[in-house]
Amino acid sequence: MSQILIKNGRVVTAVDDYYADVLVDGEQVVQIGKDLEAPGARVIDAKDRLVIPGGIDPHTHMDMPFGGTTSADDFETGTVAAAHGGTTTIVDFAIQTKGESTLKGLDTWHAKAEGKATIDYGFHMIVTDMPVERLPEMTKLRDAGVTSYKLFMAYPGVLYVDDGTLYRAFRKAGDDGTRICMHAENGIVIDEIIREAVADGKFEPKYHGLTRPTRMEAEGVHRAIAIAEVAKVPLYIVHLSCHDALEEVKRGRARGVNVVAETCPQYLLLDQSWYEREGFEGAKWVMTPALREKWNQDSLWQGLAFRDLETIGTDHCPFCMKDQKELGRESFTKIPNGAPGVENRMSVIYDAGVVKGRISLNRFVELTSTAAAKAFGLFPKKGTIAVGSDADIVVFDPNRKETISVDNPRTHHMNVDYSAYEGHEVQGWTDVVLSRGRVVISNGTLETKGGGQFIKRAGVGELLR
Repeated sequence: MSQILIKNGRVVTAVDDYYADVLVDGEQVVQIGKDLEAPGARVIDAKDRLVIPGGIDPHTHMDMPFGGTTSADDFETGTVAAAHGGTTTIVDFAIQTKGESTLKGLDTWHAKAEGKATIDYGFHMIVTDMPVERLPEMTKLRDAGVTSYKLFMAYPGVLYVDDGTLYRAFRKAGDDGTRICMHAENGIVIDEIIREAVADGKFEPKYHGLTRPTRMEAEGVHRAIAIAEVAKVPLYIVHLSCHDALEEVKRGRARGVNVVAETCPQYLLLDQSWYEREGFEGAKWVMTPALREKWNQDSLWQGLAFRDLETIGTDHCPFCMKDQKELGRESFTKIPNGAPGVENRMSVIYDAGVVKGRISLNRFVELTSTAAAKAFGLFPKKGTIAVGSDADIVVFDPNRKETISVDNPRTHHMNVDYSAYEGHEVQGWTDVVLSRGRVVISNGTLETKGGGQFIKRAGVGELLR
């Protein structure tokens, strides 16, 4: 692999901000400095551009079965779309089939991804049951580089696990130096609310949101924090959507619990009014947790600024309107839960965060890359620009404006027939993307396809070497 010299750019990490050239040799950054020379190297002129670490999306669902169908992006299309948007690493979710080995679930997801991914990837493991006799599997997963597990308080009969299983898995994860990711909603109560709504003849998409009140998310967060506190395990709340749930995170952190939380662009930019759109269109935004009342957004942005929210993932789980979302045309209960977003994250957060003055440029890098790298055992190989780190680098144009649309070939490469941010004009756009020293995207065009690798992640508090 030849050398690449990125010249004249403004290098921004979570803590640094300076003008320098960056020399890449093979897969790594080998030199950073002024007026670097590298005869024979490919030169990328980053004048008037930001040079930032590649984005890390810690929450995606590629090729995932759900609700009688499968998410529309697989590891080929999804990682190409992610790269177009400036993301160079994803952490996806492998799923254990209830009653079967988690190791078998990991093998299934390796088969889905291997040879297809264009950017690097890791796996969390979704645990759907964990009897005492299978607890040693969790240590084997850690040794295989899967150092985080996701459990659900939602979706009874499908992914839901009871509090005893939560505690058992939490304790083992804590003992192994790994992390728990928690989908925190009281699914038992929510199912009762849904049953009442259906009995009353309420079938439209808007009832997806109205049957999932914020207090049920907050209750789940409170309970997950309490169990994690007793079990002594680092806890990560996924896709936190509302003020009520954030308050529970703040209370837990105030009393010293090791809990961090993630939110998603949809909860920062969209609200429950999108469910009111004419006809069946509201189905596009049926996701879990649901979109909330708009006033929650101010609390979430404050949480990002004050570090009670530490990361921004997408929960990218796209289903096409045609043939997939339409499965729920007769009842919101049958609409596959999920929406696209992996391609849009960097630009919509830069625009809504940095351009609008809500977060600093350094905080933008931290939220979209560095914090996830540190939380999930990828730092310092990922999540920063430093000598010895992987050359996952994005040359980002802070002034370019684009209108996101499914019909705009510059803004939409996801394998789904709509955009969750249709018509949104954003300022800030990915220009060039390097993944481990390979130029994947150049001037918005796919240059290199494939070559993504599985990353064995380190444990909590450990550095990835």
